[in-house]
Amino acid sequence: MSNLAELQQRLGYQFRDESRLRLALTHPSVAHENGVASAHNQRLEFLGDSVLGFVLSHELYEKFPEADEGALTKSRAKLVNATSLSEHGRTLGLGAHLILSRGEENTGGRERSSALADAFEALLGAIFLDGGFDAAREFILREFSAKCGELGALPGIENPKGELQELLQSRSPNAPEYQLISASGADHARDFECAVLHDGVELARGRGKSKKIAESEAALAALKILAEQKESEI
Repeated sequence: MSNLAELQQRLGYQFRDESRLRLALTHPSVAHENGVASAHNQRLEFLGDSVLGFVLSHELYEKFPEADEGALTKSRAKLVNATSLSEHGRTLGLGAHLILSRGEENTGGRERSSALADAFEALLGAIFLDGGFDAAREFILREFSAKCGELGALPGIENPKGELQELLQSRSPNAPEYQLISASGADHARDFECAVLHDGVELARGRGKSKKIAESEAALAALKILAEQKESEI
């Protein structure tokens, strides 16, 4: 078994009961190999999936007070799809710590995306049982903080900069331009403000943890302003 102390340091969470972490890392193939009833991580995966869904649903609900159910569901799906979850598992290095059957080991199970995604969800379930909801929530939000920030352009509009350009170029041959207004804060907590202009006229501004997010927020704000102007003309 790999050194779980090193893994827990990487996770930023110290288990009170390390057996929960071992169980989260135990692949179902172990039970099949032994031919007897043996505990594995599928139950924890089920629990972790529910905790993850609740935490992210609440975060999106608070972040986007004007979003409807469909947009919130779409946003959550972007965060918790199998590819995203396996990336989290891979980034945390869970593969090196998985407890696998010999057959699963020999066929590349440590790098299998499905195994990494399942182990990541099982890990969330284990943290929930070990430290309670607050511990699980803190870990989840830390893991998903960057991606939640990237959702600043959602919900409802997947590519606000592209949609704004398409809208404006239906009226004028000129594309919108983006200007960085300010950048402040420490390296780990940067705050950017960008403006979007068209034909030299500022349409809106946006803020975010990166220039890209700030530009998307500005484009989204501009789209909302233009939509309101159109409604007022009707």
